[in-house]
Amino acid sequence: MSPVLRPLRKREEMPDFVRDALEKRGLREKYDARPPYQRNDYLLWINKVRLESTKLKHLAQMLDELEAGGVYMGMAWKG
Repeated sequence: MSPVLRPLRKREEMPDFVRDALEKRGLREKYDARPPYQRNDYLLWINKVRLESTKLKHLAQMLDELEAGGVYMGMAWKG
């Protein structure tokens, strides 16, 4: 019996404002070094909300976590 493969989650597009913020803070390399699932989760978390203020709040948390290292979505992460 062959293993059942789950469909992969849709890959999220990176909005220009996220790309610009990563570049401005010098965090693009740290973002790119994260595992693909984390990069996609961050983008989904930012993209799925409707309010601009919430998008910016999520973006700020992502940037702070990348800058600090060892944190992913408010949880300790050993990368």
